[in-house]
Amino acid sequence: MLFYLCGAIEYSPDHGKRWRSNVTSLLNELGHDVYDPARDEQKDLTDEEVRNFRSWKTTDLPRFQQTVRKIIQYDLDWVEDKCDAIVALWDEYAAMGAGSQGELTVAYRRGIPVYLVTAIPHERVSGWILGCAHKVFSSFEELRAYLSQARSRQLERVPELESA
Repeated sequence: MLFYLCGAIEYSPDHGKRWRSNVTSLLNELGHDVYDPARDEQKDLTDEEVRNFRSWKTTDLPRFQQTVRKIIQYDLDWVEDKCDAIVALWDEYAAMGAGSQGELTVAYRRGIPVYLVTAIPHERVSGWILGCAHKVFSSFEELRAYLSQARSRQLERVPELESA
């Protein structure tokens, strides 16, 4: 299976790279493939866009928006057309952004399983986010235990969402 790794990039101190690296190793050990949008900084951007788009947020808003729209399209194409499931880390940084919310909503609409990992008490997590999740785990260790079960190797699309 191909997992898309969803979580904060923009507001995360390390752009979400550390947890994604750890989860990539975990999923690879279990025989799964991974797409890590934080690692793929180039996407379909030009070299100039990769170098400068973050600074354009304060210096050239229209150019920033144009570039971010390319990132949105690229990442949502991955969610809609290429991945089989999503592992999402929901933390205080994800709550500050909007990309994770968009990706999880698209996955929900497409019937793509979302495995949400959050240490935040459920009452403090948006109901929208919890509603998009197929399974919710309080740690990556819980996720590992779930995915390690033989039956979980044959993960399927969420049947009640396929018609959405």
